[in-house]
Amino acid sequence: MSVEPFLLYGTHEAAEAPVRLVAGRLSADLADGNLRTIVYDGTEVLRAISYLVRDRDWGTYSPRIENLKIQQLDEAFIVTYRAHCEGPAGTSLSIDVRIAASEGRLTFESKAQSATGFETNRCGFCILHPIDGVAGKPVVVEHVDGQRDETLFPDLIEPWQPFKDMRAITHTVTDGVTAECRMEGDTFEMEDQRNWSDASYKTYVRPLALPWPYMIPTGEPVRQQIVLSMRDDRQSKATRATGSRDAVTIHPGQPHGRMPAIGLVVTPEEAKSTLAARALMAEIGPQELLFHFDPGAGHDLEALKDFAELAALHPGRTTLEIALPCRKPPADEALEIARQMRSAGFAPDAIVISPSVDRQSTPPGSKWPECPPLEEVYAAAHAAFPDIRIGGGMLSYFTELNRKRVPPGQLSLISHCTNPIVHAADDLSVMQTLEALPFITRSVRAIYGDMPYRIGPSTIAMRQNPYGSRTMDNPGLGRVPMANRDPRHNGLFAEAFALGYAIRVLEADLECLTLSALTGPFGLIAGNDEPTPEGGRRPLLRTVATLAGLAGAPWRACVSSAPSQVLAFIADAADGPTLHLVNLTPTVKSVDLRGLEPAGSPVRTDAELSPYAIETVALAR
Repeated sequence: MSVEPFLLYGTHEAAEAPVRLVAGRLSADLADGNLRTIVYDGTEVLRAISYLVRDRDWGTYSPRIENLKIQQLDEAFIVTYRAHCEGPAGTSLSIDVRIAASEGRLTFESKAQSATGFETNRCGFCILHPIDGVAGKPVVVEHVDGQRDETLFPDLIEPWQPFKDMRAITHTVTDGVTAECRMEGDTFEMEDQRNWSDASYKTYVRPLALPWPYMIPTGEPVRQQIVLSMRDDRQSKATRATGSRDAVTIHPGQPHGRMPAIGLVVTPEEAKSTLAARALMAEIGPQELLFHFDPGAGHDLEALKDFAELAALHPGRTTLEIALPCRKPPADEALEIARQMRSAGFAPDAIVISPSVDRQSTPPGSKWPECPPLEEVYAAAHAAFPDIRIGGGMLSYFTELNRKRVPPGQLSLISHCTNPIVHAADDLSVMQTLEALPFITRSVRAIYGDMPYRIGPSTIAMRQNPYGSRTMDNPGLGRVPMANRDPRHNGLFAEAFALGYAIRVLEADLECLTLSALTGPFGLIAGNDEPTPEGGRRPLLRTVATLAGLAGAPWRACVSSAPSQVLAFIADAADGPTLHLVNLTPTVKSVDLRGLEPAGSPVRTDAELSPYAIETVALAR
């Protein structure tokens, strides 16, 4: 089935299909000069081997590739090219690359050189190990001094690097098959990328404890090499099918809790537009309005007056999210905000408060910025807002919450966000971030127990960049990491991503989930200058409205035979149990529903899901 790219992605620009490379049982996809989905005999070994160049804000360069040559041989392949990066002030960097593979061995070599000198935060290889079937499993790490440690991949998410000073890493791919990834040319270390909702462990070049940004000197070559070696000790080595067309099967899991409340975020910049669209907001029926307030960004009494007007029209709960500047004593700042709230007539049901500076990431080796003790911040909030529920956590992402764990004793709820385009923004990487969400919520529960727990606003586009001075502008609406706008928010992709997100976090027993705003770049309706596949309403609106309609309903998990492709859950809605299916891929998926009968007979036994499609199937009680 061919679907217009604009309907799927909110842009007429289709993502370029990767080139499939095969060397016997070893295969990989070549995309933008890097390797993705490296598979041995049907099992993913590595998620990627990439050569990446980052700018001083941790933005990723999109190099211009020249002289690309691909040789697909019998049981082998060879790829060569030259990549060019153009930096600020006329600086440039060139990278010569050679990739070669034969049965059981793959080599990725690079030589980077600059004629001008080149500033970068990171320049070199990143290797991604998958998390499915790998998390918590044994691994052998060889260090630069030759020492070998037999250890485990982290299960709960590690806030800091689990492995440092690395030269090689070896893990079991499947029974009888191991993979060694050897890294030459610099010192490597690993970070747990699930912190950022990436579905991978990332081994990267140049330790973060070293200064950044740094300069690549003029005329000095920088050489690196990655060698992946497979060891297959199985007696029988019949190659598995790698492109099975079998239908995805869905079976019922165990009954669980109740569906979370659904929120919409409202910023001062969008408050009046949200007010103008209040009829549509009532149609969607969110249970929560999350108002964002940042005095450091100029938010003041007028913003709180707009919030009060919206709150008066909203039948559900309201929360004020405060980024406390902490330029004065927290007690003084909190009391001033409380005074403004009284003047505006705004009385939210809850406040989530966090020092503004805590939105910025503090990577390993960096100095923590000046900040009052969180106990002082929370005490100031309780004193200023004595009759309002006080929550905390991070206004940025789980990464910051995991690295600066807030004291829960003075809090009534814990909260954080996620963002799927911190490191990569291609369609596959964004959708794969859903795999990391259960690890994030399980890690939060391991730290904070059964505290009321909220997530969001979590959107594809990035609302704030903890890792640099700004989010990336995206006037061309491309697939850009750390961008403050993303074209897929306008398409079916965002709708599928949102439902997949909701399904992946169901077991966390969230109090509230916020996946969008009503208006603006993160909104459910588009501006007049933004075309959408369905007029002014973005497809995402349907999913948010559906989830809001299910809030509080009992739900049951479903087990998918291919959870990276199709996810599902059963909700016991007012008019009977319903099965909710979502296709997370750009291809048609056949779904076998016959296994659902123990949970209630479906009205049919199969489903054919179009790319990024969502379908609801009624079940008999």
